[in-house]
Amino acid sequence: MSTPTATPTRTYAAYSAPLWRRLLVSRETAVIVLTAAVILYSLANVPNFDGPLTLKFLLQDIAPILLIALPMTLIIITGEIDLSVASIMGLSSVLLGVLHDAGMSIPTAALLALLAGLACGALNGFLIAYVGLPSLAVTIGTLALFRGIAVGLLGTTAITDFPDSWSDLATGTIGESRIPLVMIPFAVLAVGFVVLLHFSTFGRGIYEIGLNDEAARFTGVDVARTKMVLFLLSGVVSALAGIYFTLRYGSARGDNATGYELQVIAAVLLGGVSIFGGRGRLHGVLAGVVLIGVISSALRLESVTVNVTNIIVGLLLVASVILPSVLGWAGSQLPRKASADPSGPRPDKDTATAGV
Repeated sequence: MSTPTATPTRTYAAYSAPLWRRLLVSRETAVIVLTAAVILYSLANVPNFDGPLTLKFLLQDIAPILLIALPMTLIIITGEIDLSVASIMGLSSVLLGVLHDAGMSIPTAALLALLAGLACGALNGFLIAYVGLPSLAVTIGTLALFRGIAVGLLGTTAITDFPDSWSDLATGTIGESRIPLVMIPFAVLAVGFVVLLHFSTFGRGIYEIGLNDEAARFTGVDVARTKMVLFLLSGVVSALAGIYFTLRYGSARGDNATGYELQVIAAVLLGGVSIFGGRGRLHGVLAGVVLIGVISSALRLESVTVNVTNIIVGLLLVASVILPSVLGWAGSQLPRKASADPSGPRPDKDTATAGV
């Protein structure tokens, strides 16, 4: 009578390292540590960085980027990209100004601007998800289209006649704290996007699309619908950011938010999202946004020009592409625990058959 043999346990290289090492040796952790280091350095060395208004202005500056980074993270995880977000911000800004100047109330004008952002996202999503065009080409085209419409509506003029109550709301803080009121809707949206990406079937489908969209289709993921939803979210959130931008500065212009797409994409990639799709977490992205915001704020306090700041943001974008290779090499140099075969040592074939 033969004795049953034990079934070998499968081991996975990704889980062969201890949990603490998997958590610490990651892009997200590296960005969070770097952000904390830059904040501490700025507090100790940059004049007035610890001033009473620095935190307020810092959060107000990065609020639009924080908002747009939420849907942009999900889009890039699928392997797509949206370069038209800043142009949608500019278009929603102009629509808010034009409609209010025509006699509409701010809430009504803002609602129509949000619907316009939704329409912009629908155009991007339809061409990418259902027509099958590459997102890079489509959103470069719509970047120019939406910006052209915005500039065409106002030309070189600006609308600045906004009610003080709404401007005060956009620049106000929570009670006596230094935290702007805009952080409340951002926190609500952030929680929603975290649940959507990390704790839902829809979010798992986003990762599957980024890894292999053909395989995702075979597992039941509606790839076209998922991409369409993400670009709709990107359009409406970008319009929301444009409305906040307009009310904060009290000015509706066709060139508002020009260049913001660079900062958003740099923050997303710096925060650990792979440009090839299939990988990324929102907490790393939010840390990346804060890192860029802190660097920009510190440089302004040091009287550094905007051009130099843009160069530094560009270098961070390049670093975000190089960082995965560096961390991958570092991880490969760490010793890994050897996996033991629970079935024990297997006898040599010749020895086992010698007595037969």
